[in-house]
Amino acid sequence: MPKIIIDDTEHDFPDGITLIQACDMAGVEIPRFCYHERLSIAGNCRMCLVEVVGMPKPVASCAMSVNDLRPNRDGTPPTVLTQSATTRKAQEGTLEFLLINHPLDCPICDQGGECDLQDQTMAFGFDAGRYQDNKRAVEDKYLGPLIKTFMTRCIHCTRCVRFMSEVAGVQELGAIGRGEDMEITTYLEHGMHSNLSGNVVDLCPVGALTAKPYAFLARPWELTKTPSIDVMDALGSAIRVDARGREVLRILPRINDAVNEEWISDKARHVWDGLRTQRLDRPYLKRNGKLEPATWDEAFAAIAAKLSALTARSLAAIAGDLAAAEDMYALKELAGGLGSPNVDCRQDGAKLDPSLGRATYLFNTTIGGIEDADAVLFVGTDPRVEAPVLTRAFSVGTSSKGLLPVGLIGTEVDLTYPCEYLGAGPETLAKIADGSHAFAKTLQEAEKPMIVVGPGSACAPDGAAVLALAAKAAKKMGALTGGWNGFNVLHTAAGRVAGLDLGFVPGEGRSRRGGHVRAAGKGDLKVVYLLGADEIDASRLGDAFVIYQGSHGDRGAHRADVILPGAAYTEKDGTYVNTEGRAQMTTRAIFPPGEAREDWTILRALSGVLGRPLPFDSLQELRAKMYAACPHLALLDLVEPADAAAIEKLAGKPAKPGKDRFGLVIEDYYLSNPVARASAIMASLSAMHAGGPEKATGTDG
Repeated sequence: MPKIIIDDTEHDFPDGITLIQACDMAGVEIPRFCYHERLSIAGNCRMCLVEVVGMPKPVASCAMSVNDLRPNRDGTPPTVLTQSATTRKAQEGTLEFLLINHPLDCPICDQGGECDLQDQTMAFGFDAGRYQDNKRAVEDKYLGPLIKTFMTRCIHCTRCVRFMSEVAGVQELGAIGRGEDMEITTYLEHGMHSNLSGNVVDLCPVGALTAKPYAFLARPWELTKTPSIDVMDALGSAIRVDARGREVLRILPRINDAVNEEWISDKARHVWDGLRTQRLDRPYLKRNGKLEPATWDEAFAAIAAKLSALTARSLAAIAGDLAAAEDMYALKELAGGLGSPNVDCRQDGAKLDPSLGRATYLFNTTIGGIEDADAVLFVGTDPRVEAPVLTRAFSVGTSSKGLLPVGLIGTEVDLTYPCEYLGAGPETLAKIADGSHAFAKTLQEAEKPMIVVGPGSACAPDGAAVLALAAKAAKKMGALTGGWNGFNVLHTAAGRVAGLDLGFVPGEGRSRRGGHVRAAGKGDLKVVYLLGADEIDASRLGDAFVIYQGSHGDRGAHRADVILPGAAYTEKDGTYVNTEGRAQMTTRAIFPPGEAREDWTILRALSGVLGRPLPFDSLQELRAKMYAACPHLALLDLVEPADAAAIEKLAGKPAKPGKDRFGLVIEDYYLSNPVARASAIMASLSAMHAGGPEKATGTDG
């Protein structure tokens, strides 16, 4: 381990790190603009110059390795001075050059209060400029409905360019020109199509790239900041919800190295405007074929009157993709108290069965374990859309042979990294399972292969057989050996894993796996309770009495006979379990609008009216009972490994799937849930990706 003296204190550092990393480990802060710990080294800004004793001039600490420093002539370890007059003069001179062309936009810049350039100017700047010539002016670029550009502010740090190529995996940003004429652009000046493009706003240190929807709305010191969890997909990315009063004004990422590092998808970041539009803020009751406002007592009385005239088995409850674990537990207890086994959390018809074992529906490798894999097989999935942040984990994976071998079975899509397209359906998967396919040899030769089963295969009519076949393939390729479990299911619904953990599926002897809609259409079910379930085909519910409990006036509410207004994910404390089985909690950032209430409280109040009061009166009591029924939900931010024996057992089941090709379940990534469909920003992104007018809403300036 190299020994280095930093400001008169000797330290030991691991091999291969840079000087700026060494200084950070030693607790010494070095100013920087272009350097970012998750991106490659560029050495553009020169702000991180430090003095190394014995070297003729200051060195860029981001580009100098600790192993490149030689001991002093007297044999003492190399010495780095971060507070010397030479270092200070170099840093102040660099900052003066960077400010030569920078406009005085601080009073109107949305980066104000969160700007690296502002902070470092306070520490290393000066009160008067010596540059007398005209400042350089650069024409602003159009980067789509999410990013507002002020390219005269750009200092060419290239963080945005490196992020798009190294993390997002697409070459959508680059530089043209040289020297003073250099400009960052998309070349053809079209909107960026990556689902991760909004992260460049966080990376920009000078306000050249800002969030267009957030422009001129607020200053950071006006906002209440609440740590929470994203529910736009099943990854469970760590987010921070910034609100003013009773409105969410922006959503930013939080660092969670185990899940999302510090990136979030564009939908997670910009869906906030949908939280305040098309909201259900009071109960509604259908009278004479028309929904009319009602009181809570009237709505509950209508439900009680309907249920009193029916048998319990005429009731079914379906939970939506955004339902929290507490809400599903309360609904399951209510249905059970009424004597109905007809509950289901798989509104997309996924053939996942929790009775087979938890390992059969989890991403067992874990997100962090992806980097250890040396071969990957995707089955019926498009992770770039279903879990955009995972793009980074798969794209950086390498093996001893170079690039990570990746095979794809299903709809042919662009994964942004090299991929071998193997086939379209179960027949190709069967060849992998019996070892007759050419790619099977690559998987069998890998030390840690993994298979990722997506919703495109699990939601197919023969999904149960496909899952069994995938388990056979995992066993054949050696993905279930030793401490490695390479069988993975990639979910798209934030509430799905918690629902499966709680057993929110039909009881024995009932129509299983999404049969409630069909049963209601046939008249076997008289009452259907939709807990935020908007992705089912409500037109197929026939004459059933529909109770809709949710936050938005979406598809389910349009078919409802009674509407009970619930809370969105930013308005309640709720537990969600991500695709790898990690339990996490959202935190209430604002209160629900109007008469809307948290979902579990609505179910508790309704149970009292129905004469079947639930055995809890507070969130703490509910969670205590939920943890007793499902203990691993109490292990917050931890992944409890599931028993791989369940996959071995699944592999032993007969698997005779059909011949239909695996499709994709997400038709429009930006309009996949009620909150997103209420968002004008998401509508503009959807139009851009569909090739329509990109400036379809007021989010563009």
